[in-house]
Amino acid sequence: MGRTAVRAQPVRQRVGWLDPFVLLLLATLVAAAVFPAQGEMRPVLSTAGGIAVAAQFFISGLRLPSSAALQGLKAWRLHLVIVVFSFGFFPLLGFGVAAGSSWYLTHELAAGLLFLTMLPTAVQTATTFTGIAGGNTAAAVCAASISNVLGVMVTPLLVALALGSYSGMNASSAGRIALQIVAPFVLGQLLHKLTAKWTERWASPLKIVDRGAILLVVYAAFGAAVADGLWHKLPPDQLVVTACICALMLALALSVTSLVGRKLGFAPADATAVMFCGSEKSLAAGLPLAAILFHGPLGGVVILPVIMYHAMQLIVCATVARRVAGRQSGRTTAATEPASV
Repeated sequence: MGRTAVRAQPVRQRVGWLDPFVLLLLATLVAAAVFPAQGEMRPVLSTAGGIAVAAQFFISGLRLPSSAALQGLKAWRLHLVIVVFSFGFFPLLGFGVAAGSSWYLTHELAAGLLFLTMLPTAVQTATTFTGIAGGNTAAAVCAASISNVLGVMVTPLLVALALGSYSGMNASSAGRIALQIVAPFVLGQLLHKLTAKWTERWASPLKIVDRGAILLVVYAAFGAAVADGLWHKLPPDQLVVTACICALMLALALSVTSLVGRKLGFAPADATAVMFCGSEKSLAAGLPLAAILFHGPLGGVVILPVIMYHAMQLIVCATVARRVAGRQSGRTTAATEPASV
């Protein structure tokens, strides 16, 4: 395969070792564990969570550049590889992991690991790390956009097929998906061009609303699980094993995507986009989807592998991106230095 038509664009962003949003997620989990919603507050919080999910997907639709997905069709081979990784390789890996760990892990944690593998790629972090590594950021934006547009429909379908017995998917669930996920997302996409300048101007407030919705979903789901006796059903060693499995999955995903990107003959910048977009999973899409697809305390357990993987991909991919950038900088320096006599 040759070079794609989309050129790399440098991204000048710093990524710290510890993302503030991860700290907020951990604080929310602690708050839900210590002060879970009780009594009449639970249905109120559930309703508020449903509204938050709809708002989060509407904002995602507003912010996601659908035009980038259309422009990226010129590089269809690159994007096809990333889609296959997101919704093919990963779910197959998830089936193997869930089957191999089900003898030890609870059914809920095994379901959470499988659910994690069915999510689309992360938009912001995949694009950022691709840019830091000197990769093709334009291609990364296109690939992440395509993955997330597909994920609105593909992820619920995969969950229905693979986790129907866990999620309790039925006609009512399909109606909630259409009302709280698909409709707000599509509406946001339709309004994207009209509101592009407004969205850019109010990017910070929208980000606060977006992340606030995610935190509310986490508090409601995990709090419900705690109130229903989570700690009696979930020993600490299970969480340690789950974290180790997430780390192994991330390492395998980075290795395989990096290898495939090179073996298929992509340009180095495009291969970098394949590695990051093909190995990352979206917490922003995963937590709201879990709130709709899984009911009761199950949702509070299913989200744990998603949060673990998200924290790990931030730390590991930041390190990998810096190392890739260092290697490319070294090659550039070596290529421009005059040969010694």
